[in-house]
Order: sequence, then structure tokens, then C-alpha cells
Amino acid sequence: MSGPPHLSVLGGGPAGLAVGWAARRRGLPVTLYEASDRLGGNCTTLRSGAFRYDSGAHRLHDRDPEITGEVRRLLGDDLRRVDVPSQIWDDGRLIRFPLSSAELLAHLGPLPFGRAALEVVRARLSAGAPPQDFEAFAVRRYGRLIAERFLLDYSAKLWGAPAAELSTGIAGQRLSGLDLRTFVSESVLGRSKAHVEGVFYYPRLGIGQISERLADACGRDAIRTGAPVTRLLHDGERIRSLEIGGRARCDADEVVSSLPLGRMLEMLDPPPPPEVRCLAGAIRYRQVRLAVLFVDRPSLTEAATVYFPHRRFPFTRVSEPRNRSPEMAPPGRTSLLAEIPCHEDDEIWRADDGAVIDIVRAHLEAIGWVRPEEILGGAAHRMANAYPVLEVGCARAVEGIHRYLAGFANLWLVGRSGRFVYGWIHDMMRMGLDTVAEVADRRRREA
Repeated sequence: MSGPPHLSVLGGGPAGLAVGWAARRRGLPVTLYEASDRLGGNCTTLRSGAFRYDSGAHRLHDRDPEITGEVRRLLGDDLRRVDVPSQIWDDGRLIRFPLSSAELLAHLGPLPFGRAALEVVRARLSAGAPPQDFEAFAVRRYGRLIAERFLLDYSAKLWGAPAAELSTGIAGQRLSGLDLRTFVSESVLGRSKAHVEGVFYYPRLGIGQISERLADACGRDAIRTGAPVTRLLHDGERIRSLEIGGRARCDADEVVSSLPLGRMLEMLDPPPPPEVRCLAGAIRYRQVRLAVLFVDRPSLTEAATVYFPHRRFPFTRVSEPRNRSPEMAPPGRTSLLAEIPCHEDDEIWRADDGAVIDIVRAHLEAIGWVRPEEILGGAAHRMANAYPVLEVGCARAVEGIHRYLAGFANLWLVGRSGRFVYGWIHDMMRMGLDTVAEVADRRRREA
């Protein structure tokens, strides 16, 4: 092999765009293929008149200082630090998230709180093997009362499977703060612990600004939208060429994919062995229907995101975009964005936009958040493959697929869908930077 490697990037979400940006910074040639006409994947900003709203309650967490610094350089003053906490809607009231023992005391009352506190103490002091599923994990950390009230039904709604069938990996870094030390410091000593959940960075014009600046840094001339990759032709050792849109072909040097694993297997020509194809049936991705209401009122909540754990609500969370940035709504008006997770065979996924908007509006009117005369309109969208469903036992199937794909010396996987992991924007960008570094390092060693 001679000359710098050319990277063919499949998918224009945050991970794919980060690969293109990192490649261009290193002086490596790159071409990014995106099937749709819009960049950002499931991390984009949409518009309706003067209203802006994201494809979910996205934000940039400051958990990777290098990534935060790079995004600052890309966006300049358009990246702002936001200190707005999230909340949970429970029994007609809002409480802070992550859960605080001091607030739980006020919310639950002394007797239920005492029971919950005792459960937490017993759970944290009990010996035993590490929990193997999310229900056991949540009960071990929070006790049965709190887990059932706030976490288990929510998780079942979000992932589309009972909590006992979900991997502990879905917890990520969200379940923190409510432990023995917190109970003692807040409930007994009266000290309040500051939670980092409400502090994050957010672009002035929506989360899609990150994707757009990454695309600019990648080089718009290197990006092909409306260009679905339909086949990956290989010789068993390397991907030799790509088929674009069922017609055009181009040679492949290094291929970086953020596409869903099942889709990757389907595109391989020749196809994988039957036992590998069967593994794709053991993994699932969760879809999301978005519904946004435009409201003739200056403000409706004080939260970045409000979580709805109870099954009576079809949505898992509702966000108010202007609480992230005032520029997300025109002066004197606001909007509410609801997320309804579902599977492709669910009725809500197939429902027309008007029906989805009406469902969300009815629930928000019922809890008194909006009045019919205030609603100016609405919009709805479908977000495919929004979350990999981390079910107990799926890791074996994912490992099998990854092991097979690792047999192609020039194929690299990135992103939520490509790696089948649950992560945040900074995680996806980190994958992009690290992957390009690995490609460059390996080619140097082979030279």
C-alpha cells in the first residue's frame, strides 16, 4: 500500500462526521456517504417557521475535556454553558433528577421515605454476586420502592422490554448520587449534593450546529448526501468496493461504518455464513416518534428535560427547547418536544403525524401543561434506529457479529449503531477521533 489511506465513511451522524473531520485534520482523503438528504443522523435540529427543535433532548456533556475543547473551537461563542436541571413528573408534581434524598423526603413523606431509605441501606450493605440485569441493578442501588416508582417502568417504556430482560449497561452514568453517603449527608446532616446532570453545553441554534460545523470541518466537497451504500463487495479479507444507490461502484481503501449491524451484514457480497446472519436476529434497535407542540406562551417549565416514568404516558420525556437556548423559539412563545419510543411493528410507529400530535397534546392538556387555545400547531417525525436495545444476552450476538466483521482488515465500526453501544455525543466524537488515529497508525506500521 502506498500513499495516505482514503477513508470511505458510511453514515453522516455524529460519529461518521467526527471521522471525516479527524481525517481531514490529519490530511487524509475522505468521502462520506449519507443515505438521506440531511446530515446529523438522529442528532439534528429541525425547523418549523420561527421554531427550532432537536431530534430529541440532546446536549453535550463535559465529560471528555478534549472533545469539549474541540467543539468549543468549532462553534466559538455559539457554544454556551447551560445550568438547567432535569426533573421527573410523579404524582402530579415535579422532582429533581438525578434523585436527591432530600427532595424525595419532601415528595414521598416521612414514612414512605423511611421505608425507601431502609431499602437502600439494606441493598447497599447486602453481599452477593453483581447484578446481571437492570432490574436487579436498580433495586440493589435504590431499593425496591424507588426502583419500581421511578426506574423500572421508565426503562421498559424506553427500551421496549421488561427491566429484568435488560442489561445493566443501559444505566450508563445516569444512576448516580443516591447512595448511603448521599442519604447521610442530605437527610441526616442537611447537606445538599450538587448534581452535574443539569450542567451541560448547548449550541445557540440547536444541537444540529455541532453536526453542521463538523461537516464544514470535514469539507462539504467530501460529503455525498442522498447516497445510500447498497452493497459492500469483498474477497473475504477486505472490502474491495462499495455500491452506491444500487448502481455506481467505487473502490474501497479503508471503510468506516456507523450503520446498524444488521444492515452491514445484509450489504455484504458475498453474504456472511448462515450462523452469522442468524446473530442479527438476536439484536434490536429502538425507534422513536417525535411530536412537538408550538405554544403561545413565554414559558411552560423550568427544566431541561422532564421524565415521565409511568406507563400511562406513551412518551418517556418531554423537553422545552427554549430552556436550552432562547433562540429555539420566537419571543413570547415556546414549544414542547415529546419522545415516544417504539418498535417498527408498533401502531404508533405507523400512525400518521396528526394522530401522534393529538396523542401527545391530549396527555399534556390532561396534566394542565397546555390549554387548547394556546396551541399554535405541531409537527411529528420518525427517528429510526435511535437506540440499540441492550438486552440480557445480546452481548454474545454482538460479539459474534463484531468478531466476524473484524475479519475484514480494512473495516472499522463506530457510533451507537455500528458498535451497538449506548453513549452520548462526546462518546461518538471520541470514537471518530480514535478510529482515525488507529487507521493512520496501522498504515504507518505497514508502510
